[in-house]
Amino acid sequence: MKPLRSSLPVFRGLALAASVAAAVAFSPAAQAELVTPRISPKASAMQQIGITDLSVTYSRPGVKGRTIWGELVPYDKPWRAGANEPTTFTTTDEITVGGQALAAGSYAVVAIPTKDTWTIAFSKQKDLMGTSNYDEKQDAARVSVKPTAGDSQEWLSWTFEDVTPGSASLALRWDKLRVAVPVTVDVPKITLAKGKVELAQAKPDDWRTPYRLAQYTFDFDVAKDEGAKWLDQSIAIKPGYSNLNLKARWLAKAGDTQGAIAAAKQALEINKKAETPADASMLEASLAEWEGKKKS
Repeated sequence: MKPLRSSLPVFRGLALAASVAAAVAFSPAAQAELVTPRISPKASAMQQIGITDLSVTYSRPGVKGRTIWGELVPYDKPWRAGANEPTTFTTTDEITVGGQALAAGSYAVVAIPTKDTWTIAFSKQKDLMGTSNYDEKQDAARVSVKPTAGDSQEWLSWTFEDVTPGSASLALRWDKLRVAVPVTVDVPKITLAKGKVELAQAKPDDWRTPYRLAQYTFDFDVAKDEGAKWLDQSIAIKPGYSNLNLKARWLAKAGDTQGAIAAAKQALEINKKAETPADASMLEASLAEWEGKKKS
């Protein structure tokens, strides 16, 4: 009987451990929350303009045979512009919406529809629950837009439409209505400002940062005087095929054919000695063209 008595503490310990494990397994903190489908599913849309990221996150209610405007969505009252949580608009840089400045950040989108004109507010309010506690004093921007007729849309959608290199329309489509907020981005201002910060932080042997900034000014024809200085800075740090190729094209565009030929020849010579030469066919063709002009 002694062996049996000596094993009792072990059995008691095992029983206690099993009880604790069971209690933890069935405790509220340990149980995963059950996820079920939403009646109005979540959605998002994203658009990059220049180097600025724009996004909108929302939930999509359906028409389901209902009268939407003026009934399900009352006129002259704030509406979350979607379902479930507030619709959220985010921008990584300062932009303009409907001609009004909007700083970088995330905002709740609140719509106040009428038959003829809608107000779209971008709210800084963080405790927004539906629109029952909406406070227009916390709006960062409020714009007025006119709704237009649109194709029949069963599920509400927010999208970026009419995209250009510097603008887009943030468009709501639902039922047979379209409401669009003009969004504009000062791409050169933002790009140059961020580029100058990167340039100030660049290491002394970093030739790529001034080169890429110069490349941007050349490709988009902005701040060319500054760009020329950044290109010369890059070449002074380390002359290579990329920056000398750009220098040749820069000089050719400025009408300095002789300078373009000299820069192109230097770029091609460096490229020949490179461990992995770049495809220089375009520069070689340009060089032949420039030399032909010089002879004529």
